[in-house]
Parts: sequence; C-alpha cells; structure tokens
Amino acid sequence: MRQLIFICVCLLGSIVSAQQSAPRSLVKCPISPVRVEHRDDGVFFVDFGRDAFAQLKLKLDAGAEKKITVRLGEKLKDANHLDAKPGGSIRFLETTFIDGVARLTRADARWMPEEIGPVMPFRYVELQGLPEGISTAMLARALTQVAVNYPFDDSAADFSCSDERLNAVWNLCKYSIKATSYAGIFVDGDRERKPYEADAFINGLGWYCCTSDLTLPPLTDRYLIDHPTWPTEWSMFSVLCAWNDYLYTGDLDALRKAYPDLKAKSLRALEREDGLISTSTVSPAVYESLHLEKEKLRDIVDWPTGERDGCQMKPVNTVVNAFHCRALALLAKMATALGNDGDAQDFQAAADKSLASFNEKLFDLKTGLYVDGEGSSHSSQHANMFPLAFGLVPVDRGAKVLEFIKGRGMACSVYGAQFLMDSLFDHGAGDQAIALMLAPGDRSWRHMVEDTGTTLTLESWDQKYKPNQDWNHAWGAAPANLIPRKVLGVEPIEPGFSRALIWPRCAGKSSKITFARGKVPSAKGPVDVDWKASPEQFCLSVELPAGMTAEIRLPLDWGKRVVVDGKRVAGEEASGLIAVDLSAGKHEIVVGK
Repeated sequence: MRQLIFICVCLLGSIVSAQQSAPRSLVKCPISPVRVEHRDDGVFFVDFGRDAFAQLKLKLDAGAEKKITVRLGEKLKDANHLDAKPGGSIRFLETTFIDGVARLTRADARWMPEEIGPVMPFRYVELQGLPEGISTAMLARALTQVAVNYPFDDSAADFSCSDERLNAVWNLCKYSIKATSYAGIFVDGDRERKPYEADAFINGLGWYCCTSDLTLPPLTDRYLIDHPTWPTEWSMFSVLCAWNDYLYTGDLDALRKAYPDLKAKSLRALEREDGLISTSTVSPAVYESLHLEKEKLRDIVDWPTGERDGCQMKPVNTVVNAFHCRALALLAKMATALGNDGDAQDFQAAADKSLASFNEKLFDLKTGLYVDGEGSSHSSQHANMFPLAFGLVPVDRGAKVLEFIKGRGMACSVYGAQFLMDSLFDHGAGDQAIALMLAPGDRSWRHMVEDTGTTLTLESWDQKYKPNQDWNHAWGAAPANLIPRKVLGVEPIEPGFSRALIWPRCAGKSSKITFARGKVPSAKGPVDVDWKASPEQFCLSVELPAGMTAEIRLPLDWGKRVVVDGKRVAGEEASGLIAVDLSAGKHEIVVGK
C-alpha cells in the first residue's frame, strides 16, 4: 500500500489563537532535493538547496509499522552531516514518524493557520531506517520540502550588475524576504516568531521592492499599531511604516484609518517645552493611547546592545529624538494628504520646533558632530547616521557628519545598517556603502554569503555578536530594498508611484560598479532600469509604466551635456547632480561632455 508521510506537528490541543487562525492567503511550494547521498553508515543525507520554513513530505512504499528516524536542520557539521549542536537558535531537530505522522515542537505551530499547519526552518534532512532497496534516485523523487510563504511573484523584480558579489547579496536578501513571509505577517526570526515594528519597516521596504503584492506590509503595520512592542523608537516606526505604505500603495483610506493612532505613535505627548522627548516619565494615559498594556517604553538605539558603538544612553536620547523629528514631519505630510490643514500646520510647527532644539541641544559645535544625548560628550555612529538618513542635518554640517560616519565603518547591527546605508547612499557616498556591503571580515553581507553557510539572512553579523541568534531573520536583509532603491535608484516620491525618483547612487566615475540593470515593481507596473558607465559618458535606459512620471538624477562627473531620446535637453543642476523629468514610456538618457 502506498503511504503518504508528512513531517508535521501533532498538537496536543489548539495553541493557535483566534487572531492567528484568521484566513490568510499562504501558499505551499513543493521543492525537490538538489542532492541525495547514501552514506556509509546507512543514513540518507538530503540537501534541498536553500533554507525554508517548510514541512517535509515523503511518499514511499513502506509499512506503516516501519520506524524511521528523521533529522532536520539548517547547519552542516561537514559536507554531508547535519550539525546536531549548531548553537544559538539555529535549528536542529531529531524526531521520528510512525504510521505516517511525526512530531515537531509545539513552537513550530506559532502564527500558522490550522489549514496550513506548522512549519520549521530547514535545508538539510537525514533519514535513518528507511526500507531496504531504497535508492538515492527513488528517494529524490519521493521526498519534497513543502515551503510555505505569502504569495510572492519571483519574476516581479530582478537585478544584476558588474560585481558578482553584489549579485549574490541581492539573491540572498530577496529570497530572505520571500521565505520569512511564511506566517502571513512579518515576524522576526524563528526564535520569537513575533512581529516587531523595526523588522516590519525593513521587511516592508524589501517586500515592496522584490514582489508585486501590496497587501502584506499594510496588514503587518496595522497589526502592530494595535499590538505594539516596547522599544521607544519602534512606536515611531509605525509612522514611518504607514508613510511607506501610502507611497507604495497610494491607499488613502488605509492612511485615514490609521491616522488617529499614528498621531499618538509620534510620542508628542512626551515632549518637553523645547519639543524634545524623554521616556523618563510616561503616564498611563500615554500607554493607553499607544495600546501598550503590559510593557514599558525603553530606548533601544540598536540591538543587541553591543552594537551601539558605545552610545551613552541618556534620558534625552539623540536617536530617539531623531525618530521623533522624522515622525512629526511625516505626520504633517499625512495630514495634508488627508485634507486636514489644521493638523498639518500644527505638526509642521511641532516638527520645526523639535528640529531646532535637536540641532541646538544635541550637537557639539566644537567637534561638528551630534552627541549621544543631552549631557553627553560622546558621539556614536548612531547619533549621527540617523539624523543624516532622516534629513535632519543642516547642509553646512553635512560634510563633517558624513566623514565621521564613513570613518566608523560598520559600527552598527544588521538593523542599524539600513540607516547607515541610506545615509551614505543619499549623501554622495554610494561607493562607500557598496564597499561596506562587500567588505571582508565578519561584518558584511559578503560574510553571510561566503562564510556562514546560511541561505537566509542572519539576525546579527555573526554568532559572536549575538550568541542566541537565528539564521532566518529578514531585518538583516536591508539590501533587498537598498539595491533597487539606491543602486538601480527607483523610489516613489508621490503616492501610489504616480511619480518616481530614479537616481542611481553609485554611478559616478569613481564607482567600481560599471553597469547595473534590473526591474522594480510598483503599483503602476514594473520599472525597468539599465545603466552603464564608460570613460566618456553615462548611459541610462528607463521604461516607465503608464500613469507614472519620473525625476531622473545623474552625476555631473560625466559632464553637463544631457541627451534624452536623441535630443539635447537642459537639466537642472544642484549638489553635483543634474536632473531631468520623464513621462511614461521608454527613454534613453546619455550624459557626457
């Protein structure tokens, strides 16, 4: 008799809440092994090629009474042996199945709807005790890794460039965004399986840049508005996430629904007279407005704590107040979009006031740098990169702040790197950003690709920086959004991508990237970009979908002569760039002497 065997969880009673079991459009993707070996010890070793949150399906002619030992894991001990003690939260599980059903841990059912069932992250499988006569070829046909994820169009986005290492980073991070959507909501890694606002911000940007679906980031962000987490900055991330959702989707109704809660998430209720905030004293009314019932706000700056570049955690914290300034400015824009002119003026006035105090009281005139907080004399990378990334640094201070940030290298976590990269790319240091992504050593995405053995992004740069880290954490996948947004240069600047910015940030003469091409999804349709540099000129090919216009920014390194579709045009020059406007359709732009 043919027997269908599934690796799944036998639950002892339901542990899935009503909220978790709500209908979500998850899909199961069958994946065949890429390698099957029959070892000398009689154990079959199987490699599925990539880690996935998955179930295991085995279809064999086997007796139901036959006992088969199954080992699932993410990390190898050597070429064809699973590491049974991988350390941290890297997964390994030994189990058995009898009569067709095997037991995993109860934790593997967290966030999974009952109609899908539990999943575990694994790439490798060892099977012991299979019936005699089973060959590697037979097992390869019979064994399937059934990966679970939110619907994801793999063809919606692509990227390639002249640096194969950067291509490998893109592939790692794009796949990480897909694979970690298994819960139907953005969660952190396998250890906690919990939604967090900072994770959702990086995941959401990556999702918008890697696939055509526009539903998963707003779904997650709405959940987190109602179910917030404890870090102070994470509260204000809800404002940043909502703004990204509006830009990428154009959904004004969703913004209108979230707006009353977002006003509280700015933490304006904690403002002093000068507009700066502190969590030293937080009233019950504030916690109620935030929907934060069990935990208290605590400043985080970066995580783990060893990744803060020595930041002094002062009551009036510079990173926290950078988020506050950014949230107020975005709320002013939201109020304008919603037609609430009174709120718009109020939030803009509050943003101006907070920013003036920020630049007066948290900046050291002698060093030309931002300090870690009020009363601090120390300047961390974080206290400077967040203000620069958020556009808070006056022009006359920018060069010194940028040089300091560059000089610190990768002195932040994989989470903080999102904002370090943004600050570098947007301020003329795109080459430095690429160099940090691909740097040798253990603090880069090159390290993840070449040295660790992972196929999903890590929770931290390396095990030594976070001993309990997991190997499936998409907040470490910032290049999934940085490469489309900064290397190809495609970002929305008006809601629903009605107007785009196309600004390749590493297209100067000093760049080691000589060409880049790819496709970026948008609410209007795909945006195709193909650029290449030669000693004499810079060439950019762009195809914009119907309903989209774009502002093109290109470096003046190549000259001031701009030709669009064979005709010379006058571009607008500013800050070492030349800008032109484009309508929908396909265009060729050449910049040279």
